[in-house]
Amino acid sequence: MSTPYPFTAVVGQTDLRLALLLNAVSPAVGGVLVRGEKGTAKSTAVRALSALLPQVDVVPGCRFSCAPAAPDPACPDGPHEPGPGAARPARMVELPVGASEDRLVGALDIERALAEGVKAFEPGLLADAHRGILYVDEVNLLHDHLIDLLLDAAAMGASYVEREGVSVRHAARFLLVGTMNPEEGELRPQLLDRFGLTVEVAASREPAQRVEVVRRRLAYEDDPAGFAARWAGDEHEVRARVVAARALLPQVRLGDTALLRIAATCAGFEVDGMRADIVMARTATALAAWAGRTEVLKEDVRQAALLALPHRRRRNPFDAPGLDEDKLDEILDRFPDEDPEPEPEPEPDPDPEPEAPDDDGDGGDGGGGGGVPPQGPGPRTETEAEAPTETADAPEAPADAPEAPADAPDAPQPSAQGAGGPEQAAVRAAEPFRTKMLSVPGLGEGAAGRRSRARTAHGRTTGAQRPAGQLTKLHLAATVHAAAPHQKARGRTGRGLVIRKDDLRQATREGREGNLVLFVVDASGSMAARQRMSAVKGAVLSLLLDAYQRRDKVGLITFRGTAAELALPPTSSVDAAAARLEKLPTGGRTPLAAGLLKAHEVLRIERLRDPSRRPLLVVVTDGRATSAGALGGDPRELSGRSARLLQAAGVASVVVDCESGPVRLGLAGVLAADLGGPAVSLDGLRADSLAGLVKNVRTAVSSSASDSHRRAA
Repeated sequence: MSTPYPFTAVVGQTDLRLALLLNAVSPAVGGVLVRGEKGTAKSTAVRALSALLPQVDVVPGCRFSCAPAAPDPACPDGPHEPGPGAARPARMVELPVGASEDRLVGALDIERALAEGVKAFEPGLLADAHRGILYVDEVNLLHDHLIDLLLDAAAMGASYVEREGVSVRHAARFLLVGTMNPEEGELRPQLLDRFGLTVEVAASREPAQRVEVVRRRLAYEDDPAGFAARWAGDEHEVRARVVAARALLPQVRLGDTALLRIAATCAGFEVDGMRADIVMARTATALAAWAGRTEVLKEDVRQAALLALPHRRRRNPFDAPGLDEDKLDEILDRFPDEDPEPEPEPEPDPDPEPEAPDDDGDGGDGGGGGGVPPQGPGPRTETEAEAPTETADAPEAPADAPEAPADAPDAPQPSAQGAGGPEQAAVRAAEPFRTKMLSVPGLGEGAAGRRSRARTAHGRTTGAQRPAGQLTKLHLAATVHAAAPHQKARGRTGRGLVIRKDDLRQATREGREGNLVLFVVDASGSMAARQRMSAVKGAVLSLLLDAYQRRDKVGLITFRGTAAELALPPTSSVDAAAARLEKLPTGGRTPLAAGLLKAHEVLRIERLRDPSRRPLLVVVTDGRATSAGALGGDPRELSGRSARLLQAAGVASVVVDCESGPVRLGLAGVLAADLGGPAVSLDGLRADSLAGLVKNVRTAVSSSASDSHRRAA
């Protein structure tokens, strides 16, 4: 719609609104990452923020939005002569998930460069967003190399373009805002750390607040202009407050006590590096300016910690973000105020007026309504907004609270024949460990990642070819080589080459792709010994961690009793897979064939949805097959036929052998042979004993292909 939803009409979401406004006051805070479920007004609040930013003066005709009072001396459109500027609203620029690198940073006009001999640079979205807002919806789905470029520019305040013989640098200072749904996958910790603040949002569970969200959203959709007009006064008030806070910001004093509190808080929560300290200092200063004060108080430091630290404390993707507020208060109380006199100054009267119900969030589909952001001292009332963060993290709690310790011995389950027993409660996974890489053989063309070899848009150049569609990566030498023999016939007289479209050559590059790692986990009675299942879960958890780091999609199939279950459809959320694994019960017979056939069906459907993403099947079992389920027949014969069906489909597979005890039947090795992949023990999964596994995967697949050719001959 042409009329944006008013920022001050968003119901609740106190932390979200405060974090956005603090960045509007001080862009040096470093941006905001908004995490939360769908339909919680994340995008609505971000898009509405641009209307609250003051107008900017720009040099007329400058594509890089230089300020007339202080133009960028390195501006590609410069140098600029002193003169009056033109005022325009601050821009709100959106970066689509599918954007290319050229669209983000800009690109050289290839045809003009070759034909006319001029370096014509076309600016990208980073230039458009200078002195405005750059918004990335679903930032966790953006390719890693684009996120790296984006965050580097945000940190340095400039974009550097070095490509195809062109070297350009231009200013790129913007308010960076990203939104994401954690169910669709997490950002790497290194990237999380580059966002200044992070906010967790959730829909309100209060019926009255949800009613207000629906009422205001419907009113907005019926008459957008009229609805915006009713909130115009509140919008003007907040806009004026942002301008006043910006003017006050240079006068805010960050005293030694506040700095000690910041340093002690970051050290007490074991935050890596120094970026957290700097972000907290800038945030606390912005909070004081927003409250109309020139002194940073303990309340400012506390609120800054709640916004800047939770996402920096994650040690691995399975840790829940959050902060222990009791511990935070204990650290802050160690340092008495420097001077008791300033205590009465922060307008204590409005402090006891909390807006606590607001911070549960709103539930509209990208919209809602709400009160004006907190007035007066503000920070003290905002601290109550951490409660939704803990609520949002609640689904992950079972991973930290198993029913019983992993080392408590249980009675052994039924014999190797698999006559299953009663279902046992889930046990906790053993400590994860580092694994070496498993990869799919051959050369793929899937989404960029870090696992298997693939033709990608980024990586080392391996050759050139005619472009199938639009040219994205020019192979300059091959293009010149193709055009050179025709220059005389084309009547070349000037300095540039006469280039035709047929001369252009696309560079082919090789990098790494992400795969679909599908886990098929045996949860039958033969796996149910408590210590054994704990080790199995620890191994799968380790592989999940590896999949997270290599940017794979993952899926989880379990089988026990008489059937197999798709516990988690293929997803980018490794957290969700870890949570399902932690709750996995065991017991019953072993329908191995059902698990393999379920895997075949899931992979068939995924191949239709995403044909370029190659699968890697990881079967975690002792190889026993004691139930045919609804299929009927001999369980072992059925499992062998099911495995050979997967091999015939070209699925790369690895069997993790969970068999233990003095007498071993070697059934997992037989299964691996039928699948055409290697078998590796639980101990062999560890990085220090897995050196030859990738080689074994390739060798096994190659051998299996050779055997198939020999049989056909």
